[in-house]
Amino acid sequence: MNIAIFGAGAWGTAMAVSLATRHRVLLWGRETEQVLEAEKTRVNNMGLPGVHLPDALHLTGHFDKAANHGAGPAGLVIVATSVAGLRPVLTQLKEYPVKNVIWLCKGFERDSGLLPSQVAGEVIDDAGIHLGVLSGPSFAQEVAAGLPCALTIASQSEVLRGIVVGAMNAGMMRIYSSDDVIGVEVGGALKNILAVATGIADGMSMGLNARAALMTRGLAEITRMGIALGGRLETFMGLTGVGDLILTCTGDLSRNRRVGLGLAKGKTLVEVVSELGHVAEGVNCAHTVRELAQKMGVEMPLTFAVASVLFDGVSIKDAVAQLMSRHVRDENDVLYRQSN
Repeated sequence: MNIAIFGAGAWGTAMAVSLATRHRVLLWGRETEQVLEAEKTRVNNMGLPGVHLPDALHLTGHFDKAANHGAGPAGLVIVATSVAGLRPVLTQLKEYPVKNVIWLCKGFERDSGLLPSQVAGEVIDDAGIHLGVLSGPSFAQEVAAGLPCALTIASQSEVLRGIVVGAMNAGMMRIYSSDDVIGVEVGGALKNILAVATGIADGMSMGLNARAALMTRGLAEITRMGIALGGRLETFMGLTGVGDLILTCTGDLSRNRRVGLGLAKGKTLVEVVSELGHVAEGVNCAHTVRELAQKMGVEMPLTFAVASVLFDGVSIKDAVAQLMSRHVRDENDVLYRQSN
């Protein structure tokens, strides 16, 4: 089938490399010079250096060419930008006859506090366009290398879920489906905050016990907020919940974990983000989710601790002390407790 991927960063490039083995894939990038160089050299040095682009994969800097390539009921459009880039790309896409659109980004839009599906709902009001999110535990480098991977396509459209499963479920990539769009997106967004927390803990040599506690209590926070926003409990026990949390909190390829490791070394947030050179969604997400939790009355002590270190000048030592001094209660009460 014809697949157009918008966003020639690491994840967009990796998905393009994977799908080009069995589909007609066109990868769009905003930076024309980068795109032309990658098309010529068969390596995307800015997006995913060191990975050979198969001959069947083509790149373009022309938005209309990519949009028309993925248009129609038999085409598929994949938006592989950051959350910040989703709205402008969707705004352009709605001017073309696209029918099947999914996105890969994880997080909340900074200014509006909306999840990607809520952004899409604001931008695209055409009921004839099927919308969904593809998410799950995945590092771009491993997907591009053809290593085993399992993801979830979440959509209210059974038609779109079938199209994505049919197109992507092959070889070393296994695709599950769900209609819990909110749950899938919340899991993908909030795990990035916990990855910053575990990066800090590991960087401070707090031990494996601390990491396990952070991840377990972090999953409880993700679940509380997810249920409050309309997600289902079982979603957070699956690939896009606990699965993505495990990967991002423990994998050395995680950008959000590396933010935490950098902060633990005494670097400022500005220094860490500058050295990273890529978007770490957990930083923006921590700010947005703290505001959302305060507004909704959802108890999220780990998220608040991360946000206080990132934005309020609270030291890591003081943030840990505050967490460890919290009132202890029955563990079964933790998962569903909404307010302080």
